[in-house]
Amino acid sequence: METLIFWGMAMCGRFTLFCSYHQLIEEFDVAEAFSEELYKESYNIAPSQQIVAIINDGDKNRMGFLKWGFLPSWAKDEKIASKMINARSETVDEKPSFKKSFYERRCIIPMDSFYEWKREGNLKVPMRIKRKDDAVFAVAGLWNTWRSQEGEKIHTCTILTTKANELMAPIHDRMPVILNKEQQKEWLDPHLKGREKLKSLLKPCPSEWLTAYPVSNLVNSPKNNSKELIERVSL
Repeated sequence: METLIFWGMAMCGRFTLFCSYHQLIEEFDVAEAFSEELYKESYNIAPSQQIVAIINDGDKNRMGFLKWGFLPSWAKDEKIASKMINARSETVDEKPSFKKSFYERRCIIPMDSFYEWKREGNLKVPMRIKRKDDAVFAVAGLWNTWRSQEGEKIHTCTILTTKANELMAPIHDRMPVILNKEQQKEWLDPHLKGREKLKSLLKPCPSEWLTAYPVSNLVNSPKNNSKELIERVSL
């Protein structure tokens, strides 16, 4: 349980995606995707799981699955992935692990909320953060294809984080980078290589987009996955 809660503490370590398959296709202008039968709604997505992600191949948006937990090409084994579920936007273009993907392998990760743990005295209270309008939103990410010594290909990703906005600051000092429509197009554009332009997209979203409320401690374990996890609780 210690490790599971640490994931929750690690900037952005849990989120939900339970909008419909067709909403994803429409909202993110997806032209190529996995079959609808493969899409599973989830109220408690955790690191190491296969998550929905969207890339652009220079012509169209494609939706597929990436394993959450980045594996740089030089990694000797998969263990390092658990330490790379997030990348700091301030230094992502400098770190050897992420630099190449920053310029060449960018993605967006759809969510309809994420969880963060707020310290209240000796307690850590899980909070759900979502759009005020309940819309699905896009978080900036990076992806990479890693090859094992046996030649197996594993497609992995990380979520980019930035400093907290005013709403998030009392909960945590970091938050995922949430992109608006225009920013999504720019972030996904494989022809866009300018460091300053790309870095300018990695800012906290406006506080007025979001709302937050406490939820059940059931979310601490990824074994729990039901609508009950997103219901407001009293402190």
